[in-house]
Amino acid sequence: MKRKALIKDLVKSGYYLKRHGSRHDIYENPGNGKHAPIPRHSKIKNSLVRLIKKQLGI
Repeated sequence: MKRKALIKDLVKSGYYLKRHGSRHDIYENPGNGKHAPIPRHSKIKNSLVRLIKKQLGI
């Protein structure tokens, strides 16, 4: 999956960019307090996308 598509899904679900890390960006949802690191690769493996979405409850 492309990184831009994943970020678009996160923003639709109420997540925002909390901060930039050295290799990842941290997205957080103020409503439920969940957060997850998103790698800065142009393509992200589908297995990792599933894991991120599962952690965030999407």
